[in-house]
This record gives sequence, C-alpha cells and structure tokens, in this order.
Amino acid sequence: MPTKQNEPATSVELVPVKFSRLTRRGILLGLSLSQLITLAIGILSVVGALYAGSGILLAYTAPIWVVAAALTWIPIAGRPAVEWSPVAFWWVWRSTGGQLLYRRRVVTPRPVGTLALPGDMARLREYTDPDTGAGMIHDPHAQTLTVVCEVSHPAFVLLDPGEQERRVTSWGRVLATVCRSGRIATLQVLERTLPDSGTGLAEWWAAHGTADDTLAATTYAELIERAGPAGERHATTLSLSLDMKNAARQIRTAGGGIRGAAAVLRQEMSTLVAALRSADLTPSGWLSPGEIAVILRSAYDPAIAATLERHGELGQALATAGPVAVNESWTRLRTDSAHHAVLWVSEWPRSLVYPSFLSPVLLSTGTQRSFSLICTPMRSDQAARDIRKKKVEHISDAAQRAKIGQIEDASQTAEYHDVLQQEADLTAGHGVLRYTGLISVSAPTVEELEAGVAAIEQAAIQASCETRLLIGQQAAAFTAAALPLCRHI
Repeated sequence: MPTKQNEPATSVELVPVKFSRLTRRGILLGLSLSQLITLAIGILSVVGALYAGSGILLAYTAPIWVVAAALTWIPIAGRPAVEWSPVAFWWVWRSTGGQLLYRRRVVTPRPVGTLALPGDMARLREYTDPDTGAGMIHDPHAQTLTVVCEVSHPAFVLLDPGEQERRVTSWGRVLATVCRSGRIATLQVLERTLPDSGTGLAEWWAAHGTADDTLAATTYAELIERAGPAGERHATTLSLSLDMKNAARQIRTAGGGIRGAAAVLRQEMSTLVAALRSADLTPSGWLSPGEIAVILRSAYDPAIAATLERHGELGQALATAGPVAVNESWTRLRTDSAHHAVLWVSEWPRSLVYPSFLSPVLLSTGTQRSFSLICTPMRSDQAARDIRKKKVEHISDAAQRAKIGQIEDASQTAEYHDVLQQEADLTAGHGVLRYTGLISVSAPTVEELEAGVAAIEQAAIQASCETRLLIGQQAAAFTAAALPLCRHI
C-alpha cells in the first residue's frame, strides 16, 4: 500500500521520561552515618571485652553488641532500625510534653498578625502586600516569605499528544525559571479535591434556565439543588516561598524588613506569572489573606468547605482559620470534622512513563485527598558541587567494594547513571530540583479513612509509584501535604 512521503507530520509523539531513583547510598559500603556509629559502638564493646582477657565479659556485653547489630542491619518498613530512632525519640518527647493534643482557647484573643495554627506553625505571621493585596505568610525562624496563587488549566489528558508535549516543555521552562534566581526556597504545587457547593450549577441555571414553574423546570431546579453539594471539584494552587537569607542584599536595597522582602518577592511573582502564561496556564491572581484563610479552614474542617464557598464572607480571617482541636496518633491525625492520613511517595516510576502517569491518583473519585508536590530548587553552582560529590562517592565506594570482593549490584549502577544524567541536564541549561510528593487523605470516620488510603495506594500502584504511610510525624506531614504554605517535614 503506497504511503504519502511529501506530507509533513501533523502529530508529535510524546517522549517518555524516567525519574531518578531514591538514593540509598551510604558513607561507607552502603552504610549511613547513623549505621556506622551504631556499628562502631558494637565493635568497640566486643573489642574491649576481648582485650580485657575474659570471655565472660563478652557475654556481659552481649546486649550492647547484639542490639547494635540489630539496629544496624534489621530493616523496618524499608529503612534500618537505627534510622527510626530520631522519629521515635521525637514522638516520645512530644508525648511526654503533651504536644500531641491541641485545643484552641476560643475566648483568648490572638495577637495581631498571628495565625491560630497548631505546633510550630504558631510562629507564622501574616502580612498584606499594599501593592498587590496578596496575603504573605512570614516564617521568622526559617526566614521565608510565602505567597499563594490559584491556577486554572484545561484537562491535560484530553489534549492531543503534540499539545501535551508542548505544555510539558513549557512547564519545564517554568521550573528552570524558578531555579535561576537563587532566591526561591520552595515551589509547592497543591492539587486538592473539594466538595462542590453547587454554585456553578446554580449560576448556569440562573443564566440559561427558564424558571416558569412548569414540572420540568421545577424538577430540574430540585435536581441541581440536591446534586450540586454532592459533586466534587478540583482546585490547584502554586505557592512561592522567598528565601530571605539568600535575598538579603536585595532586601536591604529595597528598604529592608518585611516591606523590602515583599518588594523582592513581587519581582519573583511577576516572573512566575509570565512563565505560567507562556505555559498556557491561567493564574487567577495572588490570594488575599481571606482566601488563604478559607483554604486553611477547609483543610482542617472539610465539612464546612461547601458552606464557606457558598457564603463568601465567612471564614475570611487568618486569625480564626486554624482548627479548634487536633489529636495526633502514630498513624493518623484527627481535626475538627475529619480524620487524616498522609502518604509519602517513596519511589517515583523507575521505568519510562508518559507525562500523564499520575492521572490514576489525580483523577480518582470518591476520596477527598490533597496531592502536594514540594519542589526545592538548587542553584547551578550548588547543584554542580553536589553532583561532583556524588560522583566521587560512587567511584570511591566502587573501588572499596572491589578491594573486599563485593559485587556491584544493578541498583548502584543505576544510581550512578542517574547522577551522570543529572550532570548532563545541568550542563544543557536545565534546573535541578529536589521533589517530595505527599498525599493527604481525609474522611469523616476511621473506617472511611482506611478505605480511602487503600484506594489511593492502589491508584499509586497504577501510576507506577510506591507510597508509604508516614508514622510518628502525621501532624508535620499534614501541614506539608494539605496546606499551601511551603512547609517541609
């Protein structure tokens, strides 16, 4: 069958990509610093008992070196037992200090400019930019200033392959723009599902419907009233966090203090908006303090989210946007009207995948969840030093393994190839970012929460991702996964 050779190709094939593996390389022979310290304690106890010249001392010191060996090599949930010691110690410390429970004192007024949030987020301060009206969140301890923007976009999975590839390339330019300035601490992409209040259907019926009291019109209006709140909608926000330490010189030039930091952040905001528009994304403006307050309240109290959307004047104060009560357990978090659990994307796809690989997770229905992608950009010089350090460590480990006759496995070779690929991308002008993926699942009861977590885990398997339920740090993980404040764990 003849083919037409002179017609230009009208479609562009999508290019699959592969993510770098999670680095599991240690300092020496695959052992981390904590493992080496624990192993050294065990070896010293054995050597000391042998040099003392009595075999009974070796038996007396057996609890020390046996526990040291167990902590060094026995894995728990994919990690050595010794690496869980900081999490367990911090959990015990917070438990004895009564920090697992939070109750807001409703009758006690909050200091002006503070946020009524639990834990270490109580230190956050709000600032309203006089030029843009945007609400900015200042963390005086971490020296960051964060602003939030809501973004709307067309359905990516419905676009043709050529358009998808173009949008992926444009989004790569957005990330490269964030990396170049060296003043951005974090870029957070938060995609969350919300119960639909029915406002959109009601507005459409008011504009296009005919309320003539007929049976059809009455039935249609009743269906809209009942079906609207039972629906579900998606909302996407971008949070930009300014590193006030790296931007100290520019802040002093702009006048210093929060005002100077806000002026520097406005420059980054303008650059990001221009990059988003070039990527065919539509930023709907930087959120005001009242709009940020609604997002915070909806995250802690999902039952009130639809009411806050229907009545725009409710919940528009950051001073009262936090939860009334929080109970943290080992694997869950309980807030005003919901139970929450946070999953960490411990492994991104190891094989070649297409840009829409996360669609099973993002398009899942029947589960209220928030997907947070936390991007930490690295300056070019810092990324180059980090890559050189990794290359030296890989080569040194390979030489040490060769001396003792240890076989090089495929995972170590794949990690080294990932480092070489990162170096090639950096040389080609691309930015280097560190990604953290978190999924927060919310439900009114524990049984529904467990069902929702199971559903998200299955969706992640379909997306070729591995997820793990975070334990002992659910409160900090929830603030990072469900709130657009560029928080880290």
